[in-house]
Amino acid sequence: MARTTDRWMTREAYERLREELRTLRALPDDDPGTGADRGAGDVLPAPRYIHDPAVRQARVHTIERLLSEAVVDEAAPDDGIAAPGKVLTIRYDGEEEDEVFLLGVRDASVADRMTVYSPESPLGAALVGARQGERRTFTAPRGTVIGVTLLRAEPYRAAVVH
Repeated sequence: MARTTDRWMTREAYERLREELRTLRALPDDDPGTGADRGAGDVLPAPRYIHDPAVRQARVHTIERLLSEAVVDEAAPDDGIAAPGKVLTIRYDGEEEDEVFLLGVRDASVADRMTVYSPESPLGAALVGARQGERRTFTAPRGTVIGVTLLRAEPYRAAVVH
């Protein structure tokens, strides 16, 4: 069972999901159109779920669940331990460059400013509870075992986003 803090998200992400939910609920169930037939101004087709009522309804349920379980902008403790709501700096074994990302609800990413990994992802699950300087391993989807070291775990603040 997922811990409540696994559903951590920023205020911006929460509001973006609320707006998406509002938009999806406003569409008629029998909307047969596609972005391509809505006029010359629409260059990109709309996402599939906008026009497929079953897929749209599934997306509505997903968003409703995320919003109902959301822990929004709750400050994580500044204790150096990897947890949802923290910006993690890691280094993969054999690499020279660090990677920085937010551990939280991936579906509610922080716009395009920062990568978000879910605590349920292989990398996120391996790192939850790790202390700064601790090395962990995880198995990638293709079966490769990957080593990673947690360099920093800092509470998310909008100013932290690079």
